[in-house]
Amino acid sequence: MHHNKFYIAGKWVEPQSEDRWPLVNPATEQVVAHIPMASEADVNAAVAAAKAAFPSYSQTTVSQRIQWFKRLLDIYRANADAITDAMIMEIGCPRSFTHEVQTPCGDGHIEVMIEVLESFQFEHPSPRGGSTIVHEPVGVCALITPWNWPINQVVAKVLPSLASGCTCVLKPSEESALSAILFAQMLDEAGFPAGAFNLINGNGEIAGNSMSAHPDIELVSFTGSTRAGKLVQANGVETVKRVVLELGGKSANILFADADIDAAIDNAVTAAFLHSGQVCSAGTRLIVERSIHDRVVKEIVRRAGQIRLGGPDDLSAETGPLISKSHLEGVTKYVEKGIAEGATLLVGGKRSEKSEHANGWYYLPTVLDNCNTKMFCVQDESFGPVMTVEVFDSEKEAIAIANDTPFGLSGGLWSKDADKAARVASALRHGTIWVNDFGPYKPAAEWGGYKQSGIGRELGEHGLSEYLEIKHIWTNNAPSISGWFSDGGEG
Repeated sequence: MHHNKFYIAGKWVEPQSEDRWPLVNPATEQVVAHIPMASEADVNAAVAAAKAAFPSYSQTTVSQRIQWFKRLLDIYRANADAITDAMIMEIGCPRSFTHEVQTPCGDGHIEVMIEVLESFQFEHPSPRGGSTIVHEPVGVCALITPWNWPINQVVAKVLPSLASGCTCVLKPSEESALSAILFAQMLDEAGFPAGAFNLINGNGEIAGNSMSAHPDIELVSFTGSTRAGKLVQANGVETVKRVVLELGGKSANILFADADIDAAIDNAVTAAFLHSGQVCSAGTRLIVERSIHDRVVKEIVRRAGQIRLGGPDDLSAETGPLISKSHLEGVTKYVEKGIAEGATLLVGGKRSEKSEHANGWYYLPTVLDNCNTKMFCVQDESFGPVMTVEVFDSEKEAIAIANDTPFGLSGGLWSKDADKAARVASALRHGTIWVNDFGPYKPAAEWGGYKQSGIGRELGEHGLSEYLEIKHIWTNNAPSISGWFSDGGEG
């Protein structure tokens, strides 16, 4: 694996910067690689390669791109175990979760993108006649991805960029660089033209800022925190870039008394504690009807206390560590602040004290009861295994509570009353709503948020459209003199 190099203009090249990032396995606290950190000069080289490649790559046919994607799919499937191993080293998750949930995301996205390309109309007549509508690639794209779903986030950006005819520069999180490097090797093997895809590694302060402010970048697609997303958007103002943002969330999970309670409880546990809550759409806000509060919360607390923490080598592990020591410290302070605000700690609330977790950043699944929308722990994202519990007495109140945050990425609701479920789903200000479910990820379905959870959409046809400009072409097949200005003759 080329973990000490960048992929620029179809070649693995030496970084111009000497800075290195120690990539640590959060399950063991062991350094597994030293990742080069891009300087502004490295960013400029990658962008220049993408810019040089754009005129020719943008003119490739859809059928050519489909063939590259089909080859990529075969290569990805052949290297699925290697992808799993890379993600295990960088994010420390249990092997079962990584292999069964994380790794298949790449294969699913490639399959869907092939289907989208086979049916997408890049050129079509206007439905009102007389004009042709053409969808053309935006240009050079900067793609900036987070660490929590490494391969999923990478392919969700790289695939539509290349499918549209854009060229791109990818900067994955420095904390999950290994799987991105492996994916770059796959793109190279698939035969995508030199410069169509470029990879650098680096931090947000230098590489991310340089990319989002670069005058030759036409579009920035960023997934990460709302705070960082605001900086990306500000950086793009000077050159009026297109900006696509998938940001933070504080997803509500509403349980009505007429729900399938057993199914709702089981899914609520998964919604909050899968991947130790390190999911932007995690259902960490449990909003439960008062009449069933005691029953529901008692069972969730019991289940949360039984969750088995562990790393890749623990075959019984159900979820893994937090990504870093600093993140563990942040989650700890988050819970402490919630308790200080008046929340009641029912389970968890601390680092695991088991001997097998002495190395690794393991935080216990945590439930905070007696919460309300005025609390920091309800309004802000922990990005950890922390569930807050709020109660409601009416449908109207449930909707008001669920919508009362700056975020609007996703949400769920549980009710056997189909009419009620439809009303509530319609009223929730979230980009994705799950009814009698929570969290199924559909590569063909558009993904993105309302309010401060983002701008634009990823996945599916709309995800591809984010990378396309719309051109209107008017053709007059019977030209004539307009006669608007009189012709007075010579002189």
